[in-house]
Parts: sequence; C-alpha cells; structure tokens
Amino acid sequence: MSALLDTGFILALLSTNEVAHKRCLQVMENEQEPLIPTPVLPELAYMAIRNVGYEKFITFVRFALLGRPKLIYPVEADFSRIADLMEKYADSRLDFVDCAITAMAERLNISRILTVDQRDFRMIRPSHIPAFEILP
Repeated sequence: MSALLDTGFILALLSTNEVAHKRCLQVMENEQEPLIPTPVLPELAYMAIRNVGYEKFITFVRFALLGRPKLIYPVEADFSRIADLMEKYADSRLDFVDCAITAMAERLNISRILTVDQRDFRMIRPSHIPAFEILP
C-alpha cells in the first residue's frame, strides 16, 4: 500500500533533534511504497536548509534520486483540484502543498498520508474516502 510523504514528515526524518524523529523513522522502516509528491520539494528545501543544513538536504536529494522513496509528479488535472481545495479551505489557510498532496492522493486512490501536520490533514475531506489515515 502506498503512502504520500508530507514536508514535515521528511523534515522530521532529517532532523535528529526533532521530537517526531524516532516515530517517523519507525513508520518509514515499515513503509512498503513511500511516495514523495514533487510539490513538497521547494517547501522542504527551504525548511531543511534553514533547520538542518545545506549538506543534509543535499544528502536527502541524492537519496531520493535512488528511487526510495519514489518521486511522483502532479498532472495537469491536479492543479484544478488544488485550486478547488484552496478555495474550499480558504478560511483555514490550507497551503498549496497540502492541497497538492490531497489532489494527488485522490487521483492515485491513496488513503495514507505520512505527516506531522495532524490539523490540516484531519480537516480535509478527500473525495475518494471519508478521511485520510494519518501516520505517525
């Protein structure tokens, strides 16, 4: 079963000082098919370079290029859904990346999100399932 990785989850993996680091490592060790939506990468680059350093982020990029976790790309139709979600959740200020993850999860029929962002992903009501399964 596939799972999409959110920015905060990956950042927790990279940062040994992060409170959720060990929990995220345990989840990742048991994950069969982790997928990184590419819209996560710019946000991750900014946060990782600022919080854990340039070198750790470069190491992550080289690791991601090996294919585990696999990078996945949005398609044109995802952007329409992203806009719809941003409009629907405008009062909550749901960000572009969370909406992109949601749109891609819907298209790929994925129900599992690996994130430390419980608030946003519990609030979202995806079109293909009643609610996301959120780990850790």
